[in-house]
Amino acid sequence: MNRPSAYVFPMLIALYYPFCTAKVQPTMPPWEAPMAEFWQRPDDLASRDLYDGPWGSERAPDPDATYTFVERKQHGTNPGVTVQDPIGQEWHVKQPPHNDQGAEGPIEVTLSRVLSAVGYHQPPVYFLPWLSITDAKGTHVEPGGRFRLTEKLLKHTGTWSWQQNPFVGTRPYQGLLAILMMFDSSDIKNENNALYEVKKHREGVERWYVVRDLGTALGETGRLAPHRGDPDIFEREPFITGVKDGFVQFNYHGWHQELVTKRITPDDVAWASELLGGLSDRQWSDAFRAGGYEPAVADRFIARLRQKIVEGGRLGETDLSSGAATLPLAQLTVGRRR
Repeated sequence: MNRPSAYVFPMLIALYYPFCTAKVQPTMPPWEAPMAEFWQRPDDLASRDLYDGPWGSERAPDPDATYTFVERKQHGTNPGVTVQDPIGQEWHVKQPPHNDQGAEGPIEVTLSRVLSAVGYHQPPVYFLPWLSITDAKGTHVEPGGRFRLTEKLLKHTGTWSWQQNPFVGTRPYQGLLAILMMFDSSDIKNENNALYEVKKHREGVERWYVVRDLGTALGETGRLAPHRGDPDIFEREPFITGVKDGFVQFNYHGWHQELVTKRITPDDVAWASELLGGLSDRQWSDAFRAGGYEPAVADRFIARLRQKIVEGGRLGETDLSSGAATLPLAQLTVGRRR
């Protein structure tokens, strides 16, 4: 193997990739955007179940079942397997990586629970730490992870673009990006966005714009192999570094800076903070429990997220009408563990 090439190629990709992105702009006037296809106001937020999620316990994978092997995952950075359960349902399992970068499955399920609770559509995903598989070699136990069900009511029809879609510039679109900044998500890329046709029993078919596969989060942000799911890192990483010319500056080092640089306002972040602030302690704990986290680890993530929610909420109290160029970081931050 030519080792210099192995290191140079990712660097070239990192330099070239940002220049290939489309201009960030809506594809229709905001008053024509079909907002319900992207986000719906959670009027029942306080009663939403963040453990079983919007699809409920009846669709959850059986931890005691023996699954039949279908195929191994052939793409992406994490190992995975497609399996079939005893009643014929197909599951896509994202397993832990063979390195110390951190598992995506727990993060993905937890973040999916939070996003669905505050109004963003999500497919049925669950977490199991282990699964029993029958394949050509017999029956054995493998590491589990995120289980995503191939749900018959959902038809995956393609992807959609962060840069150009009907919702660019709307409060739910801006707020979603602010939420992903709170979680230190580095997975903000178009290939993770899914378009679904959703079959309704009497209402026909509707369309969903879904953000999924958000497992690179709860750690550091970066373009090449950032560490994820690490409470030590997550506790010390800043959230907001300032406000300049009316836009929030984030401590974000991932791909697609164009989505958040000089685009997200203090009101956008305050709106997102108010949404997340409506979740109870029980709901936060249930979201992390759904991802398989131990309570002590979950509590550390939740405490830091609550600090960020307070930090973001304070932006809505800041008077920027004077047009001041920069708001210092010291006026925004709250105490965090060192």
